[in-house]
Parts: sequence; C-alpha cells; structure tokens
Amino acid sequence: MGIEIERKYRVTGDGWRTAAHAVIPMAQGYINDTAALDSGAQKASVRVRIQGEQASLNLKSREIGHTRQEFDYPIPVEDARALLALCVGGLIDKRRHLVHHAGLVWEVDEFLGDNAGLVVAEVELDHADQAIDLPDWAGAEVTDQVRYYNLALAAHPFARWSAAERG
Repeated sequence: MGIEIERKYRVTGDGWRTAAHAVIPMAQGYINDTAALDSGAQKASVRVRIQGEQASLNLKSREIGHTRQEFDYPIPVEDARALLALCVGGLIDKRRHLVHHAGLVWEVDEFLGDNAGLVVAEVELDHADQAIDLPDWAGAEVTDQVRYYNLALAAHPFARWSAAERG
C-alpha cells in the first residue's frame, strides 16, 4: 500500500519560475465526484491523468489533511484519453513545474482553463512531522482546505470561486 504525505501551499509571486528545472503538462479528470465521497458512498477518488507522454490511473483515500493512502498504476495514453471522456465534472488542465528547494522537490501547479489564476505548490514528505524550510514564494498553507484538492477544482473551478473563497 502506498502512503502519500504532502503539504500544500498557495503560491505568492513568481520567484519560483526561475528556479523551476522542469515543466510537465498535465490533463486529469475524475471517474467519481465529490458528492459520492461526501456522502460516504465511496471512500477514494479515482483519477485519470496524462502527464507528458505517460498516463496513470490513481486511487487516493478521502482523508482530509497531509496523509492519505495512494495507489498509482501506469496505463496506455490511449486508454487514458478514452477514460478522460468518461470523467464527471470538469477536467483539470495544468502545468507542473518542478523546483528544488532546501533538499526537497516542490511541485508548483499552474492551473489553466477554468482554474487559471490559481497556483499551488505541494511538497511530498517522508513523515508527517518532517520539518520543511518554506521558500519565499510559499504563501498560506492550504493542506486541510478541501477546495484546493484537484477533485474539488474539477467540480467547482477557481473561476467560480467567490471573493471569500479566493481570499
């Protein structure tokens, strides 16, 4: 069983851009929606992702916070394209920028389409209480805020957020 431990932050400014050493285009969608998870009918999100020239099917348990079960399986890109057509809600379109900082690799997701204007950084950790040195461009931590989860962004994109949600 895979365990993912990550923390997520809003990004402030563009200081991360010059430090990015790779950019990966991504398209992803979800076979299930937030209603199925919120009601308890399902206990994991099921994601299809095309990342550059690779594709995967991913299942992630529905715990709020920084630690979740995660299972990731490579699939053919053509299968992923067919599955994306079956997804509910909107599709997530983003560019993932990889940035090294203080011995960790940060994934800075620059969202496009209906989520344009949102930039979020995630860092995966070895253990939940691992100390991290935040880069200057890491703003407020949003790890526990469900609206920043990609599944939630597919259903309720940044373009439809109220001023209070954006604040």
